[in-house]
Amino acid sequence: MVTITDVANAAGVAPSTVSYVISGKRSISPKTRRLVEESIRKLGYHPHAGARALASSRTNVLALVIPLRADQNVTVVMEFVASVALTARAHRHDLLLITQDEGPAALQRVASSALADALIMMDVEADDPRVPMLVALDRPAVLIGVPTAPTGLTCVDLDFTAAGSECVSHLAKLGHRAIALVGPSPAVYQRGTSYATRFLWGFEASAADCGVRVSSRPCAHSYDAVSACLDELFESDPALTGLVVHNEAVLSAVLADLGRRGRRIPADISVVAVCPDSMAENHLVSLTTVAIPTGDLGTIAVEMSLERLAGRVLTETRLIAPKLTVRGSTALVNPRPFSEYFR
Repeated sequence: MVTITDVANAAGVAPSTVSYVISGKRSISPKTRRLVEESIRKLGYHPHAGARALASSRTNVLALVIPLRADQNVTVVMEFVASVALTARAHRHDLLLITQDEGPAALQRVASSALADALIMMDVEADDPRVPMLVALDRPAVLIGVPTAPTGLTCVDLDFTAAGSECVSHLAKLGHRAIALVGPSPAVYQRGTSYATRFLWGFEASAADCGVRVSSRPCAHSYDAVSACLDELFESDPALTGLVVHNEAVLSAVLADLGRRGRRIPADISVVAVCPDSMAENHLVSLTTVAIPTGDLGTIAVEMSLERLAGRVLTETRLIAPKLTVRGSTALVNPRPFSEYFR
């Protein structure tokens, strides 16, 4: 392994000079800096993270804490990870990914290890047990998600309350008077995950404002669970003509099961999906969507982290307005109910 002494010998300088070039703690002549930098490139030297932290109090590493659970859509999670990683790299920072579901212990471990300058935390719960630890740590932190009491925290997220409202409003304007929600898995609601409860609030509030009937069910990630969920929804309201799917992992199964039931999209039932736009065209019918802006959220979270690292105190909750894109899965309500085709 190449050491700082090897670099110093190749450049014809003292090891301390190499250290000063890397840390920027002392002014070094342009000629000497060039010699050291050329030696670093030729030898492929990489400073040890712990040593770099001691020398400069910075690691140029951001930690992304996102517990991977069975009830998550890993494809969407990876879109967030890619956005954070690419934005961090554009600002010459690396990414430390923490995926174990360790609760507050994970935050304390990362902060005490001196391996990351700032923390970005995802999968935020309404009363998240990690928040008190986050506040107590001496590391800047940003949440992708919003807890019930965000005072003093830096948060960014899609405005899920407005997103729920937008879905109902769109279908109501098309004449739909019976709308159902296929929600995230039961475990997501049981944990009190913030985005799920906020979406449901907006969904139900908009229904009251628009004078439409709504029902909702959580849905686990299996075809049998999807089929049972739709059974319950259609049994509770046989006149159902509008469906909102806020569960990317079951989206394909929902569309397939509607086809099995003979429900044509959008002739018999209109469908709005809440998902990244990248998923909208991967089906027989292109989907009307409220986009989950994974790219924007990851970029903003990194930029907020760097603002805090630069000493600019930033405690705010920034909500991105939802964007609904109309495609082929929603249409004016069919004046002839689905049940009439079987009389």
